Amino acid sequence: METFIISLFIFFFTIERIVSYGLAELNIRYLRKHSNSMPDFFKGSIDDETYKKSVAYTFDKGKLSRWSMTMDTIVTILFLFGGVLAWLEHWSASYGLGEIWTGIVFMVGLGVILFFIGLPLDLISTFRLEQKHGFNKTTPRLYIADKAKETIISIVISIPCLYLILWFMMATGTIWWVWAFCFIMAFQFIMLIIYPIFIAPLFNKFEPIEDCELKDAILDFCKTAKFSVTGVFRMDGSKRSTHSNAYFTGIGKSRRIVLFDTLINEMTTQQAIAVLAHEIGHYKLHHIKKMICIGSIGLLAGLFVIGNIYNYPPLFNAFHLEPTNHAALALFLIMSKSFTFYLTPIFAALSRKHEYASDKFAVEQTNGKEHMEAALLKLTKQNLSNLTPHPWYSAFHYSHPAILERVKAIREIKARRV
Repeated sequence: METFIISLFIFFFTIERIVSYGLAELNIRYLRKHSNSMPDFFKGSIDDETYKKSVAYTFDKGKLSRWSMTMDTIVTILFLFGGVLAWLEHWSASYGLGEIWTGIVFMVGLGVILFFIGLPLDLISTFRLEQKHGFNKTTPRLYIADKAKETIISIVISIPCLYLILWFMMATGTIWWVWAFCFIMAFQFIMLIIYPIFIAPLFNKFEPIEDCELKDAILDFCKTAKFSVTGVFRMDGSKRSTHSNAYFTGIGKSRRIVLFDTLINEMTTQQAIAVLAHEIGHYKLHHIKKMICIGSIGLLAGLFVIGNIYNYPPLFNAFHLEPTNHAALALFLIMSKSFTFYLTPIFAALSRKHEYASDKFAVEQTNGKEHMEAALLKLTKQNLSNLTPHPWYSAFHYSHPAILERVKAIREIKARRV
């Protein structure tokens, strides 16, 4: 049985890697094919210099992605077949802390190892890739401060959560995964309230928008759309990056609109309203609730699987581990990606469907396509987005439609309304 388990994992893992590498290579070759000539569709909207910059940025991201996938492949093999998990199991058990705390030491140790393995690529991405293309504004001091804050917050949050989950596994019998599911869902709900008020301000400044014209326009639009918010805030995103965005966060009394200062500086009032209308569309069309429901089903299914393997000795024997609760969690976290990878295009397609619907909502609510289209093109130029992704790559990975498809859909909406 151990041989069958290993063979099954290797089969799915190999296919996943082949598909991932193959799609990434197709995307790079497709970009190279179109690198010398911008699609006619964008001529007049995007200048040649910006297009060349977007091509260079996409090429460099593709190269870094290759290294990331290669590193992930090596790490997975070493953890499962190179004895890293077995060593970590032995090390955490050597302290004699009891089942739950041994599990916490094991999982925290796993997290620390993965953090340091991923750190070089993160540094390269921030201080080489993003710096090279004019996006990075993060200083080494700010980078270290961010990592320190993230580490402290992770420890404060993860250790109590791990303790409760491991306690459920030990104390509540075969239905522990039901209790764990209820706890995780409640925790996520609480975090929706806590994050915008207490955690996000640790990393960025959120100040009420002082531009009366923009603020009044936003509040008037929210009133027209029957969408209540408790505040409109400007976030100092430019202290880390020149990338631009806008989002809603929180629920109930903590719900707020957040605009990156880079977006405010680059867009007209009507364009900013169009972007916000798109985000409001996700709420009004119940996309957030749908994705939460889908995520909940996925979480419940994952916990159910763990609940049926955590006392199955052949699984642990296959990777030279003791049949412990924390080892079951670790194996699931490492192995599940290879088995759920094939669901990626399904969720990506659903997400793109939601984006199209929210674009339609924004166009209808702002009474025209011009502002939404202009806002999307500005975001595309500002973020140097890839204008020519390979259709297979975008179909498999893109949660948002490619900009060409998106603008075409917006123009079709306007044409139908005329």
